[in-house]
Formats: sequence, structure tokens, C-alpha cells
Amino acid sequence: MNRNIVRAVLFACLLSGTARAGDFPIKQQAVKVEVVKSGVGYQLFRNGKPYYVKGAGGNNYLSRLASYGGNSIRTWSTQNAQQILDSAQKHGLTVLMGLPAVPERHGFDYNDEEAVLKQFNKIKAEVIKYKDHPALLAWGIGNELNLSYKNPKVWDAVEEIAKMIHEIDPNHPASTVLAGINKSEIDYIKSKTTSLDFLSINTYGGLAGLPDRVTELGWTGPYMVTEWGPTGHWEGLSTQWNAPVEETSSEKAAVYKSRYSYSMEKDNSRCLGSYVFLWGQKQERTPTWYGLFTEKGEESEVVDVMQYLWKGEYPANKAPHIYSFQLDGKKANLNVKLKPAETYTAKVLAIDPDNDKTSYDWELLPEATKVGEGGDHEDKPIARSFQFRQIGKGTISFSSPEKEGAYRLFVYVRDGKNKVATANIPFYVNP
Repeated sequence: MNRNIVRAVLFACLLSGTARAGDFPIKQQAVKVEVVKSGVGYQLFRNGKPYYVKGAGGNNYLSRLASYGGNSIRTWSTQNAQQILDSAQKHGLTVLMGLPAVPERHGFDYNDEEAVLKQFNKIKAEVIKYKDHPALLAWGIGNELNLSYKNPKVWDAVEEIAKMIHEIDPNHPASTVLAGINKSEIDYIKSKTTSLDFLSINTYGGLAGLPDRVTELGWTGPYMVTEWGPTGHWEGLSTQWNAPVEETSSEKAAVYKSRYSYSMEKDNSRCLGSYVFLWGQKQERTPTWYGLFTEKGEESEVVDVMQYLWKGEYPANKAPHIYSFQLDGKKANLNVKLKPAETYTAKVLAIDPDNDKTSYDWELLPEATKVGEGGDHEDKPIARSFQFRQIGKGTISFSSPEKEGAYRLFVYVRDGKNKVATANIPFYVNP
């Protein structure tokens, strides 16, 4: 019985009240995706047509992603996979679906054959469950399994999973996601993990040099950049008390644009596309470091840049732009130290490209101390109430905390049209 007949029968039964929606499930039809090698390199094909990934990590704001020129999202697990796939399909997007291979740093022992088999069977069940969804693009086996690992048997497990995927799902390629790359892992994957269709790489400050790095380490196959974004908190400047210095949203916008141009646009013979990080908001060292949005869903200048990179045009309404931010006359990289319970001045110089009226909001947080690794969950520090007085446009005087310790002062410049600029300065209260 073909699908049109099934639909007609189901509709008639629903009208007569003899059946409920779901009694006659329609089998989904997978869309064929494959990596094709040609004389000029590698290319991803979907449904017989070239498909270059213009993606974002996360499953928020999918209608915006589609309208801004994006075409795909990436997940880190199969949690809520059906809902995510359905939503992606609704918005004309595809999904690089993460498969829950547990990293060694989370306590998984890849010498434990029983645990490895149990994980394999769990992942197999997930592949069977979602392999025919039309929004599925590819499988990502684990996330950053090489981060802080010691046991190379993890790659044997990845190989077995990739082989299994090819046996039961001929329509979607398989990959594994690495935290950066180094020669030992590349050599091992080339010799032992041969069932992978392409390599997936997470990189931040090193994005611009990634094509040369991939060549230098001997990887000649296709790859995808599955996370990229601002300078990572482990890569940039830090204060004397080891607080990482975060770029302003405007500095990030420039970084995203330049690094994309020097990497993805440069290596079109092997790079299959990329997923910008993060299409949403999260706490990781700060609540503004990696997210392209605020908790309220406001868009930063980086979103404007992504629309330009994906679509070739900027939005009609652009986000505010920050030129400078100083606390006690010093920038964030100058080890700002304050005395307790004394009055200081903070000043941000910002403009709105569309001449929208801007407002300024301030937040004081203690420095995050309960931090994760590799994007693991962190709780946002509880904001401290503090007294401040506006003494000019973008300028306040405020009383520093009484308690000794590390803090950050945040500023949010809003245009009243869901666009925002952000910046923060780490400082230390020292009696």
C-alpha cells in the first residue's frame, strides 16, 4: 500500500472516529547524504546535490537560523532527538546528530569490554530509531573524546560504531568530533579508525590556521569544523589572578568574520562546512563568552556577521557596537585592582549603526570558580547587588564590593529592537 492510500485511509478513519492520530504511522523516508571525492577534492552531496554546511551548534531560534542563511544544526547527543529533527525539518534545516559515546574524562573505562558493549548497543538503538528521518544529515560519534584522554582504545570503540552505522544506515556518513587535532590522533585514526567518512574538528583561536594545520599533520581526507567561535577562555590573555579576559561582542564579530574568511573560504577542496558556536546562550566561564544570544534571546553583533557570511548581506537592523570599555580608567587586560567599598567609575563607548536609542544595563558577578572542561555544565554565579549612579551616557560611578576576591563588571548595550552589545572587565578587590 503506497503512502497516498495510507493517508486516505487514515483520514477517513479519523473523520469517522474509529481511529486516532498515530494509529497508522507513516514511515519516514531518509534523504541520501554522501561524501564524494572528485578531481578537485571532496564534497558533501545531499539528495544528489552539492550541500555545503552553513551550520550552528544548538537547537534554539531555528526560524532565525534559516532566515539568516543557515542550513544545518549540530547536537551533542540524541536527547529530544525526535523533536529536534522534526523542528529542523519544519524550517528546512538538517541535523548533524550527536551520538552519546562517553569521554574518558567523565569516568568511562574503555578497557571495560562489558561497558563498551553496552554503550555500543545503546548507540545502535539510537541509530536505528532516527536513521530514516529526512532531516538527518550525518552522525557525530561522541564529542571531544580526545580531550584529557589516555586510553587509545576509545578509537577502537569509535571504529566499531562507525562500521555498525554503515551496516544499518547506508544513507548517512559517520564522523567523530575532536577537540583540536594533533599528529598522534591523526595517525591513529588514519590507521585504525578507517570507517569514518570525514573528520570533525572543534577549534577556536586556531581556526584561521586550520587548513594548513590539517595538511601539516597528514590528514588528506575531508573534514568539517563542528565548533568554532571566539578566542577560547584557555587561549587568550589572563589576569594575574588567572581570570581569562573576554573579547567584547564587537571584537568577537571581527574575529568571527576574519577567521571564517581565512579558513572555511580558503579550503574548499576538503572542508565540507562548519557549525558556529553557540546558537543560543550558556554559562561557560561567563554568561556571554560563547553564546551569540543573551538569555533573553537578544542578538549580538556576531549574529549580524553570520548573516553576512551565510547570505552575503547584513540585516536591516544592526546590533550596537562597542569601541571601548574601561574600569577605573583601565581596560580589561590591565589587571584592574580595586579597594573595598570605594567609589570607582566605569565607562563604555558604544554607538548604534542605525542611530537607535540605546540603553545601558550593568551586572556584577563574582568570578566563576566551579568551572567545567570541554563545555561541561557550569552554573552562572549569583549576581551581586551593587549601588551605581549614571553620570553620563554609558558612564557610571559605583561602590566596589566590600569582600576581597575576584569579580567581573558586565555592561549590556541594547537598542530596544532585540539587538545587544556586551562587554565585561575582570577585577580584583584587594584591601
